[in-house]
Amino acid sequence: MRILGLDAAGARLSACLIEDGVVLAEQECPAVFGQPAILPRLVAALMEQQGGVDHIAAGIGPGGFTGIRTALALAHGLADGLGVGLSGVSILAALPFLLDNPQGRVIWAAIDNRRGGIFLLRPGAAPASLTEAVLPATEGPTLLGGSGAAAAAARLLARGAPVALGSLRGSVARGVALAAAAGLRAGQPSPPALPLYIDQPAVT
Repeated sequence: MRILGLDAAGARLSACLIEDGVVLAEQECPAVFGQPAILPRLVAALMEQQGGVDHIAAGIGPGGFTGIRTALALAHGLADGLGVGLSGVSILAALPFLLDNPQGRVIWAAIDNRRGGIFLLRPGAAPASLTEAVLPATEGPTLLGGSGAAAAAARLLARGAPVALGSLRGSVARGVALAAAAGLRAGQPSPPALPLYIDQPAVT
């Protein structure tokens, strides 16, 4: 099965095509503005290289309102036009496929909310928008990933928390596609491709 992953929630836009868990092609570029014009071009370039797809997976955030909306609108349009399935994938679901984690640490996603704070996603907890000063305590060894991970890790390390900063192996779209593939292989229902907004949406 070929899965096209898309993500535009952060400061880097990405598209990735995988087949049976193997990356066939990947496109990524920085873009704080202009996502509606740039992301379709990334996808078009990738599709011209590699051909058709069997499933679409879109990053649902959290992140910038315009970027999330752009990726989801494009993903819905492609899925409808091609007659293929569609999955929505949060950054927390994507990170395990992008971070080296040989010690099996719990993974937290920390995303810069561009308002001086952090969107924090933890397994089993509701997503939250926090300042660094009020980050919750970890309950054990924890690996942080995402655009706000460095700031969050520094704050937690200063408290003596057992945290480590992870680095991404590939684009967020790669993690989105791989997470969707894992769910499909396991026979799980495709998560809805709906935006994960934590703060009130603001155009970014």
